[in-house]
This record gives sequence, C-alpha cells and structure tokens, in this order.
Amino acid sequence: MSTWYEKGIFYHIYPLGLTGAPQWNTEESVVHRFEELNRWIPYIRSLGCNAVYIGPLFESSHHGYDTRDYKLVDRRLGDNDDFKRFTSLCHEAGIRVVVDGVFNHTGREFFAFRDIQEKGDWSPYKDWYKGVNFGWGSPLGDRFGYEAWQGHFELPCLNLWNPQVREYLFDVIRFWIDEFDIDGIRLDCANVLDFDFMKEMRRRTSRMKEDFWLMGEVIHGEYSRWVNPEMLHSVTNYELHKGLYSGHNDHNYFEIAHTIRRLLQVGYQLYTFVDNHDEDRLASKLRNKDHIYSVYTLLYTLPGIPSVYYGSEWGLEGQRTRESDAALRPCIAIEDEKKYHTELTDYIARLGRIHKENEELHTGRYQELTLTTRQYSFARFGENSVIVTAVNNDEHPAYMQVPSPIHGESAVNLLDGTVVPITDGKMNLVIEGGRGAVLKIKGV
Repeated sequence: MSTWYEKGIFYHIYPLGLTGAPQWNTEESVVHRFEELNRWIPYIRSLGCNAVYIGPLFESSHHGYDTRDYKLVDRRLGDNDDFKRFTSLCHEAGIRVVVDGVFNHTGREFFAFRDIQEKGDWSPYKDWYKGVNFGWGSPLGDRFGYEAWQGHFELPCLNLWNPQVREYLFDVIRFWIDEFDIDGIRLDCANVLDFDFMKEMRRRTSRMKEDFWLMGEVIHGEYSRWVNPEMLHSVTNYELHKGLYSGHNDHNYFEIAHTIRRLLQVGYQLYTFVDNHDEDRLASKLRNKDHIYSVYTLLYTLPGIPSVYYGSEWGLEGQRTRESDAALRPCIAIEDEKKYHTELTDYIARLGRIHKENEELHTGRYQELTLTTRQYSFARFGENSVIVTAVNNDEHPAYMQVPSPIHGESAVNLLDGTVVPITDGKMNLVIEGGRGAVLKIKGV
C-alpha cells in the first residue's frame, strides 16, 4: 500500500512573501496574517494538490531562516493557535502539511547564542555552536568567533555533534507534531547536515508519527547518500530541475532522459519542481514560453513527487538579483486569483487530476520509449495498464510514432479524451510544438 507522499502533489508557499509581511521582524505584537493563508486552502485543493510545503514559519528576525524561537510561529504571520488552525483546515481538505526545519544554523537572537554573547566562556551553551573561539572576534562585533553558514555571520552554525543540541532539536520536532500535527519536514541545508543526526531523526520521527516524511534540501551530489531506508525519504531534485528548463531551451531531451536514467537508482520519490523561493520562475527561464506546457507535462508524469511554487501556475515571472530574492517571493491576495488565472492554470489542474487518478504515476516503473533531441516518449506501468507520455520541444508540430509497451487496441489521451488507435503495436501521434500527450492503455 502506497504512502501519502508517494501520491503527493505539493503546493509550495513562502508565507512571509505571499502575505506581504515586513522584511524585518520589528513587530511588537502578533499580526494574524494566517487568516489570509487559510483562504488559499480551497484554491490549492482545486489545483489537485494534496500537500503543502510552507516555510519558513517560526519566529525569526528577517527572512525566516534566522530562527529566534523554534516553538513560536513568526509574529509577522500569527501565533501558534493560528498555525494549528491552518493545519487543521488543511487536513479537513485532504492536504498534508510539511514545514521547514532549519537545523543547520540559528539567528543571532536565538537564546543559546545570546547567552554566549552575555556570559562568554562561562556560558553553558558555548558548545552549542561550531567553532566557538574566544581568541578572536566575529565581523559583527562579538567577543568570540564562530562558524557561520557560507560566511553569513548572522547565521551561526549549530554543533549537531553535541548531544544536548540534538535532544533540543528532537524535542522541537516532537513539539511540532504534538502541537500542530504536521506531516513532515523539509530539512534546510541537508547537504551539510551531519548524517548521523539525520539517521537519528529518521528513527525518532518514525516513532512519533506514522508516515512522517523527511525531505532534504540537496543541490549537488549523489542523492542516494541521503535517500535511503536509514535516513531521508526524499531530497530536492535540483538535477532534474535544471534539465527541465535547459533541455527545452537547448532543444535537448537527451539531457532530461539521461538524468532520469541516472536517478532511477535512487528511487521514484525525489521531490521534483521547476522553480521555488530560491530559483528564478520557470516563465523567466524559458526562451520559448510556449514550452511551459511540455515542462509541466513532464513534471507531473516523470518519476518523482511534483511540486508547484505559488503563482507559477499562472505563468508569473520573477528573477533574483545579487542583492535580493524579493521578486521570487511576491505578495499575492487570493482574491486576485481570477485576474491571474490563465489557460496554464487549468492545464496544471488537469495534470493534477490525472496524477491523482492514475496509480502508474505514483510508483509505476519507468521505461523510455523514443528519444530524439526534440521529441521524447516514455511509459509508466501499472498492474494491467500503462501511461505513455509524449512531448515535443520543437516550435512546430511533430509526427511521432510511439511503440505501445503493452498489447492494447487503443489509447485514450487523458488531456483531451481523444482516442488513439494502436496499429501494429504503434501509436501515430501529431504533437503540437511545446505540448504533449498523456495516453492511457489498458491491457487486453
């Protein structure tokens, strides 16, 4: 029996941006912006999404990844009761909730760091951080030095080898599960987290809540080092993310197909996406914006757990600068959805229904069928049925002759309901430029 995340379709929200919260946390009292987030829930479900990755959420000073307090919701968004209501409403709508776990570093206003600032070498928390050294001062004026994430001294790195730090963080996770009933954690900076820490987290969380999902942010490297029965269930598939847009921009489906072949050793449960809060919007990366349809067709039908970043279902554009990610994290009111709604929105909702209703796209075995630089087809297998996807990254219609991987008389294109005959074991297709077909064949 498959788990909820094997059937998952995620909607990704960066809440501080979506709600228009101030960039710096100078609020003296709580502002209840979760009321705005609650209004998004029916819309998220209408897209076919059954899971939300929302974060960062917890009290911080600036962008959310500089945590002040792991047990308080950021006052710019609301309070703990607000988040508890959000998760409850999501669960009532059949939507799972996954939050950011920022465990590699804290902000400078976190209680343990402030204690070191105050007490120096006498602080009982001096071993909670990496590289604390009272022989030199930090660039931010502290009387001690410490290791910071990528040299950003506003983000001091926690010492995850310290048993007290581990116990504190595991207590935080238990608190999140008990208090908010979350369903999983996306581990920020998982590529630099201690492996033993993540293994212990897997053991502990599996006892805290059945089917609790752990997904790590990993950009480069062999994903199987992180995704295995001892550690994480999934990681961010940045390798495929790059291939999905550059494979279209360069008219090179070989890049995508090679990536899939290479990653099959890891399994079928990598977290797949086309953009996020750190990456330029897909509509800004594609040279031919009409190819956005074939990209999303692949996102929903290739092996993986698909995710849509808020606003990208409308084809929104946005590019980061050297100074700011603000363009990637816009404030959007759900009441404006009708203004943003496009043909692409309906197309993604249709793909969501197809993914939900066809088990082949959850854990079904993958088989490549045809491949050229501009056309690509593959199959996902069920017990006595198969889904065949065919896509065309040319600017013009393409004729494709696709072999049927099982014996059948005809195929139904799930995108438009048309019936395609199977003649001599082959389907003869004409695919518009930048479009695709998702065909279901039942065995006879």
